[in-house]
Amino acid sequence: MKNHVVTRLSPSGVSKEVGHYTHITKIKPNATFYTFSGQIGADLGGDIPNDFNQQVENTFINISNLLKSVDLEPDNVIKVNIWSIVEIDWEYFDKIYCDFFGEISPSMTIAYVNALGLDSIKIEIEIWAAG
Repeated sequence: MKNHVVTRLSPSGVSKEVGHYTHITKIKPNATFYTFSGQIGADLGGDIPNDFNQQVENTFINISNLLKSVDLEPDNVIKVNIWSIVEIDWEYFDKIYCDFFGEISPSMTIAYVNALGLDSIKIEIEIWAAG
């Protein structure tokens, strides 16, 4: 990790992770804590493509731009919450996710839900960060 505020831990005595996440994310004292609104797969013009994987890609572009706007990087992310209304294409998703976060990913929760804010939204991702 490039920053000295966030530490990721996977202790013994708990089950091995079943995906790309870390069981514990520790934040140093006096760090600035950021919460971000959930991001969706709209492009920069506000259009939401019908293709799920394009929504995934656009969502990570939006998350990257949010982090940059406050001088943070993906390794500052401490928690990822993912909500999807369709089954996630894990091969595609994991490539985008791992390219974004690198080898050691933040803590994560994934849930399949019946609906999101608009009918056209298939996935929403919320992040928390510290810097």
